[in-house]
Amino acid sequence: MNTFAERLKELRQEKGLSIQSLAKEVKIGSSSLCRWENGQADVKGSQLIILAKFFEVSIDYLMGLEN
Repeated sequence: MNTFAERLKELRQEKGLSIQSLAKEVKIGSSSLCRWENGQADVKGSQLIILAKFFEVSIDYLMGLEN
C-alpha cells in the first residue's frame, strides 16, 4: 500500500470517522475516498488540499514526504 493511502486511512480512523462520514465532512465522494485508501486511484491536488486542511496536517505529511 502506498504512503498516502496508509496515512489517509490512519487519520480517518483516528478521528473515528467512516469513509461515508468523512465524505460528507469534506464534500468528496465516498467512492473516491475508498479508492484512495485502497491505493486504486491517485488524489488530485485540489482534493489533497481539502484533506490536509481537514486533518490539520501538511500535504507533505499526507504524501509521505515528512513524518
